[in-house]
Amino acid sequence: MFNPSREQVREFFFEVWRKYRAGLPIAGLEGLALEIVLLHPEYHGFLDQEKNKEKDFVDEGNPFLHMSLHLALEEQLSIDQPAGVRLRFETLLARKGDRHDAAHEAIECLAEVMWCSQKDKAPPDAGLYLECLSKRAR
Repeated sequence: MFNPSREQVREFFFEVWRKYRAGLPIAGLEGLALEIVLLHPEYHGFLDQEKNKEKDFVDEGNPFLHMSLHLALEEQLSIDQPAGVRLRFETLLARKGDRHDAAHEAIECLAEVMWCSQKDKAPPDAGLYLECLSKRAR
């Protein structure tokens, strides 16, 4: 899933949740996605309703974006890309004391950098991302 469409991302999370609820095997990236879904009980009912695949989010949080940012962060941490993200996250985690809380702080930085990238029509700024993480870790 290097550049999935909106529909593919949504179907992925719905499928992971369906498999989990049916007791079916979960493999690969699905396992990490399931961990993220399970950390967000506020999304469980949402993922039970197929009609939500088509929902547009204007003035409310987007569960698909939120869970996707969690996945992106976990991938970054697993390979330490951008270089130094893992150390900054560990420092943030030490300050927060709770991994999920620290992840939420980090994905706020990631979301800000992605928003700036889209607004400026430029690649994401790794320096800005790492700086944001460092500030939140202080």
